[in-house]
Amino acid sequence: MSSSGRRATIADVAREAGVSTSTASVVFSGKVNVAEATRERVLAAADALGYAGPDPRAASLRTGRSGIVGVLLGGDLRHAFLDPVTTVMMDGLTEAMAADSVGLLLLRDDPRGAEAPPIGEAPVDAVVLIGCSARTRSALETVRQRGLPAVVIEGDAGPDVPQITLNNREASAEIARHLFHLGHRRVKTITLPLDAERQRSELTPEREAAATVDVTLDRLAGFREVYPQGGGVSAAGSLVDEGNHGARMLLADPDGRLRDDRPTAIVAQSDLLAVGAIRAAEELGLRVPDDLSVVGFDGISADGLGSRRLTTITQPALEKGRAAGTQISRMLAGEPGESVHFTCVLRVGGTSAAPRA
Repeated sequence: MSSSGRRATIADVAREAGVSTSTASVVFSGKVNVAEATRERVLAAADALGYAGPDPRAASLRTGRSGIVGVLLGGDLRHAFLDPVTTVMMDGLTEAMAADSVGLLLLRDDPRGAEAPPIGEAPVDAVVLIGCSARTRSALETVRQRGLPAVVIEGDAGPDVPQITLNNREASAEIARHLFHLGHRRVKTITLPLDAERQRSELTPEREAAATVDVTLDRLAGFREVYPQGGGVSAAGSLVDEGNHGARMLLADPDGRLRDDRPTAIVAQSDLLAVGAIRAAEELGLRVPDDLSVVGFDGISADGLGSRRLTTITQPALEKGRAAGTQISRMLAGEPGESVHFTCVLRVGGTSAAPRA
């Protein structure tokens, strides 16, 4: 701190170091190379004056940029990083924008009580929206009103917003056909949440008609291409516990007795849900895959399977994140963003087999 007791400025540092203010500034910006001796003199002066660096708020006013990209996640942020897919996707997003020296700000997609939506006032230069439920679409309108560049990962946000998409419907149909070719006819599904309410409940025509989450609906549509009458339950999130609860609803009565009409296979819309379903089956005395086949979607490294490898659909989560980050970087540089489409691959493991005769 300067001798007057006020906060030291870059001008104070420059005077102390015997250099121009512009030279002191570039030492802290790191954008221009300066002589090492000059750099050390400036840093020593800054240390003596207690100057920690330029005020980011001032930099924001000068450039019109905050240096922050908002990431809008559906549901509770406490659960966001329990899903390895989200973690890997965020790794790709961060990696793609590393050269831009931006930070990421995680935001909820819902206001609490009477407060304004978090995206309405967040100090961000651009926004990545993951999924596109009804609440996310509402948030997107706020983003549009603010004139912020935006990219949506797996969701239809309209023709003017770049989208990072996945062949969810085709991939789900492929893994359902895998079970069909094995001979399974009594097959049910555990879906991701249908809407913002994230209710764990049996699938009904009414609930499906009111559903708003594109990923869930696309994967359900693929399942129904192979099993048109296939029922199931919706989960409250992509969590192991939710898969456990969902499987118990499909396999046993409330008193824990196995149902006579239980399915011979379960199609889970995520690998975490599949792991939960396998745990539930084994706790109920069923063997996987001898008594019950279970398949997932994502291709993550899932714990709790022992030596078995899950039969699943593998998706390029890292590449999806990179693609979103690349498009954000392009738009921040004044270039138009582009939509990018990815495809999944079926991976047959040890959790699916022909049904017992």
